[in-house]
Amino acid sequence: MEDFMSKMLFSDLIPILVIMAIGYISGKKNVFQEGQSQVFNKLVLDYALPAALFISIVKADRKMLFENATLTIISVVGLVILFMVSYYSMQWFFKRSKAESAVCALVAGSPTIGFLGYAILDPLYGTGIETGLVVAIVAIVVNAITLPIGLYLLNSGSSATTAKDSKGQGSAILDSLKQPVVWAPLLAVLLVLVGIKLPSQIDPTFSLLAQANSSVAVFAAGLTLAAYKFELDWEIAYNTFFKLVLMPAIFLGVGLLCGLSSLVLQMLVLAVALPPAFSGVIISGKYNVYTRQATSSLAVSVIGFIIAAPTWVYLAKVLSS
Repeated sequence: MEDFMSKMLFSDLIPILVIMAIGYISGKKNVFQEGQSQVFNKLVLDYALPAALFISIVKADRKMLFENATLTIISVVGLVILFMVSYYSMQWFFKRSKAESAVCALVAGSPTIGFLGYAILDPLYGTGIETGLVVAIVAIVVNAITLPIGLYLLNSGSSATTAKDSKGQGSAILDSLKQPVVWAPLLAVLLVLVGIKLPSQIDPTFSLLAQANSSVAVFAAGLTLAAYKFELDWEIAYNTFFKLVLMPAIFLGVGLLCGLSSLVLQMLVLAVALPPAFSGVIISGKYNVYTRQATSSLAVSVIGFIIAAPTWVYLAKVLSS
């Protein structure tokens, strides 16, 4: 186990942490203005990540998609249930309002699959179809299901929300489906299901754009962390435990019971163990709800992920072999 974790730490995680640190230092030194740093986020979420998801999924076939139906069901049911557990536990244990609990669920109950999915999984498992499917499925659930649910709960529970910003559940879902990170993988899945094969000549174009995803995403993560103050209390510790321990543990157990392959199980467990979704932190700042706790939970989870990542990958590998 020691050799395995050392290899993963120094070969895969250290480069990511170094790039994130460069982004963090750049943010602290104000090398990039606030508006400029948002450009990196837009590049990742609207261009590089959709391209990476599309080109990886479209290479699959219908048989492979049906073989991963179990993965899809586990991801949808598991992420939605745990999202709601995070939402209600904030009200039960910490007496948070519905709006605050909604933001917490968007943070503690959602992995930052859009920013760090490929950045973490690619060095370990390569750019194969399985990697693309795991990232795409989790990304679709987070962006097309739990994010609209969180926005609906936030708006319905916040008295500070203006009429202009208020959106019903249907509107939130429609808005999410307009995002390239959602419709691009859905389009790729549709093309595979109907049996349409795209010319191989288009691969280099999508691949070149997709290559920007991991490095720019990690750099942008550092900029995001630099913008917020770090604090620690029992509530932040609970959010970190929920994100880095409880979620991957449940997915590991369910994946073993459902017979997922060792490779897919490792990737799924690692995907749900990723630090909190940056979208939740962005939303907390926009509505000025749960901001301190959301940003601190993100910072602590990024640090804790250094230990959690190799541990969960090792456990999934050993228990599924």
